[in-house]
Amino acid sequence: MCGICGIYSFSHLEPSQKILTKKMCEVMVHRGPDDEGYYFDNKVALGMRRLSIIDLTTGHQPIPNEEKTIWVIFNGEIYNYLELRSNLIQKGHTFSTNSDTEVIVHLYEDEGEDFVQKLNGMFSIAIWDKKNCKLILVRDRLGIKPLHYLKLNKQFIFSSEIKSILKTNYQREIDLNALSQYFTFEYIPAPTTIFKGIKKLLPGYMIILQDNKIVTKSYWDIKNEYGCDREKLKNENYYIEEIHKRLKDSVRKRLISDVPLGVFLSGGIDSSSITSLMSEVAPSKIKTFSIGFREKSFNELKYAKKVADYFHTDHHEFVVESSLVKKLIPVLIQYLDEPLADASIIPTYIISRLARKYVKVALSGEGGDELFAGYDTYKAYQVARLYRKVPKLLRNNIIKKIIYSLPASKKRLSFEFKAKKFISGIDYPPEISNFIWWGAYTPSEKEKLFTPEMKSSIEEEPFLPISSHLKNCQAKSIIDKLGYLHLKLYLQDDLLTKVDRLSMANSLEIRVPFLDHTFVLFANSIPPSLKLKGLTTKYIFKKTMSKILPPEISNRKKIGFDIPLGIWIKNELKEFVGDVLSSSNLNKHDFFNQAYVDHLLNEHFRGTHNHRQLLWPLIVFQFWYNYYIKS
Repeated sequence: MCGICGIYSFSHLEPSQKILTKKMCEVMVHRGPDDEGYYFDNKVALGMRRLSIIDLTTGHQPIPNEEKTIWVIFNGEIYNYLELRSNLIQKGHTFSTNSDTEVIVHLYEDEGEDFVQKLNGMFSIAIWDKKNCKLILVRDRLGIKPLHYLKLNKQFIFSSEIKSILKTNYQREIDLNALSQYFTFEYIPAPTTIFKGIKKLLPGYMIILQDNKIVTKSYWDIKNEYGCDREKLKNENYYIEEIHKRLKDSVRKRLISDVPLGVFLSGGIDSSSITSLMSEVAPSKIKTFSIGFREKSFNELKYAKKVADYFHTDHHEFVVESSLVKKLIPVLIQYLDEPLADASIIPTYIISRLARKYVKVALSGEGGDELFAGYDTYKAYQVARLYRKVPKLLRNNIIKKIIYSLPASKKRLSFEFKAKKFISGIDYPPEISNFIWWGAYTPSEKEKLFTPEMKSSIEEEPFLPISSHLKNCQAKSIIDKLGYLHLKLYLQDDLLTKVDRLSMANSLEIRVPFLDHTFVLFANSIPPSLKLKGLTTKYIFKKTMSKILPPEISNRKKIGFDIPLGIWIKNELKEFVGDVLSSSNLNKHDFFNQAYVDHLLNEHFRGTHNHRQLLWPLIVFQFWYNYYIKS
């Protein structure tokens, strides 16, 4: 596990670019505090920081082949590397280390650019083929590991983190279209970033630089897997047995390590399932880590403790207080590089910090909801199908007014919150409704938020990322389409980004068993009617896990990894938030309509509306702006 970076020169490498590569590595020391390494040629500079997980002694990077004509730097883990290594040795390859990185070198020698098809893992990889003067950059299939790039003058720059690229002479400029999308989705969908010109390499893609040309191509997608074998539907027992067997195998693969491992345990079904399966296959007692809150509707500690006791884990807990928001937000912004309005960035950082005291690697449950229709928005879709049959006159003139008059609730995911969210997205197509129910600002709310100057500078269509991904989706069922979009947007650009940055901020590696690409392909072949049955989400997965989890865990309502932000903003954080969103702060850029922001604040402070989902993106952006642009 590492941070990688490098420069490809369209002319020849200057001495200053070698110095720059080292500076780019220095700002990612948190990703790899154990080691650093460099390779320089007349066209390319490669750099890496290493967090030692496999082959602690000889796994130094960059790693070459025997003739030193191919060099590799690599961030991630290859779970099938022992099998690949054995096959390569049989073919006559000689290994000088025991690391998974060296497998990539020799596999590339045999397979060329198709080497990636044989990898099972999470990765961002840079390969320098000296003989052919070719640089290849590859990102894993699901986007677990990040890779960013920038073409600047006569050089192509890449890095695991944007902060490395900012060490160059790039002139920082905000991409206003990306900023607009941030307020729609709460994150910035790939391939754009908040910085104009800096891009994210999409998952399942590679970039080839040769003869001073840049070619980007896809090597993997799940688009052809929807509907597989559905004309020969299997019975429920088949899917139950296969889910258990395949997920258990995925967990087993992710135990390969030369350092201790643990699990992030929320008390929900996904993390509890990972804990259960890990306890079956781990060679020793496992460590579990949980985060809780004093506010009852947000606290899952008692459920996490039940699971920990049930499987006899070595369990550790931490209770998050509101005071940590003020303390941590300025710190977390430095690791995120882009604004990310997922409030669970705070508990994610804290649980990573807690786990790092005991382990160097932890497993986590990201991906379960995307693969098995686990979100409440799937239920909302079912309800919406019926609600849209109600005459529009009745919906708009009576029902909508009643719902918007409901008093603000302090409870997490209250009926009032869900009803208002539901109404805000009901008039859009299902694929867009789903993201309005998830996101921060609707188009009409953004119209009020942005200043006239800001609105005139925005060129993009607000839901362009949705339509762009749908072009590649061959699913026929709406449930399958929503699952595809969740994998390509929310999972990729919110959840995995959050987990990667904030775990690596603590030099902790996170592994995600649900996102083994073979398991993803199998899950996407399961009929949608077995994922969402009426209003029961994750139907077939719950049935699978009910055989191995305590009943109160497999059947309990989903809560999610969130914090009581609305309550804190209204009370303990009132003065703090008022200062962050004051005119003296917002006038630094003039993107937002101060009168509208004040209106949101006043309604929230009075308790007439819970505007947590509108205020938090503004707070995060302001801290980001002050750190990355103003300072």
